[in-house]
Amino acid sequence: MLDTNSGLNRWAPQALAVLRIVAALIFLLHGSQKLFGFPPSGNPLPPMFSLFWIGAVIELVGGILLILGLFTRPVAFVVAGEMAAAYWMFHAPKDLFPTNNGGDAAILYCFVFLLLVFTGPGAWSMDGARAQSGPRPSWER
Repeated sequence: MLDTNSGLNRWAPQALAVLRIVAALIFLLHGSQKLFGFPPSGNPLPPMFSLFWIGAVIELVGGILLILGLFTRPVAFVVAGEMAAAYWMFHAPKDLFPTNNGGDAAILYCFVFLLLVFTGPGAWSMDGARAQSGPRPSWER
């Protein structure tokens, strides 16, 4: 009998990296849209140091770091927390159901990034390159 699991498991690090990169790229776009108006949305830019502005900075910087796979676990923890807070502060009070309150993306981002906290970045990451080049700080082990 053909064992497809062993063949697919071989590609798990690359599949995880693709998930990390694509999710981070789309996440970064949310931040750039709020901070710079790109891509254009028609929404006003948030006032500096408001909750929306701080969230946008976290999305932009966190997205860049996750695309690079740099400090993946701590960054993923922060952005997963941001998405959980965004859901409960801004979406859940509108309606119980995520499909009705517009919070389904926040929930998905939260759990994708939470997965990265536990799995690490997968292939093609600066974290992986740094691990091969020498010792890591204790908080990254």
